[in-house]
Amino acid sequence: MGLSTSERKLRIRRRIRKVSVGTAERPRLSIFRSNSAIYAQVIDDNNGVTIAAASSRDKELVKAKGTKIEIAALVGKAIADKATKAGIEKVAFDRGGNLYHGRVKSLAEGAREAGLKF
Repeated sequence: MGLSTSERKLRIRRRIRKVSVGTAERPRLSIFRSNSAIYAQVIDDNNGVTIAAASSRDKELVKAKGTKIEIAALVGKAIADKATKAGIEKVAFDRGGNLYHGRVKSLAEGAREAGLKF
């Protein structure tokens, strides 16, 4: 009688949020992954403000061809570009209860390549 997948993911998400809180100096890079798309936001939790956001459903990325993992890397580069334009270099990574594997890992590596530090 174990936990369902969604309950387990929710517990992991809450445990991560205890540790990674976004500040103005070091905001939180939050990732949400659905079956078809992946979304990333840079959030300042102290002020409750989203500083930058990117997703695979953005106009410039919808046209991109490739696997979901390749598109996730493009989303990582897009969020890093938007964050650096907003003056942010360091972020706290919040994988949102997902395992650091596949699309989440690809997004993180794409963001690192584009200059975001975490």
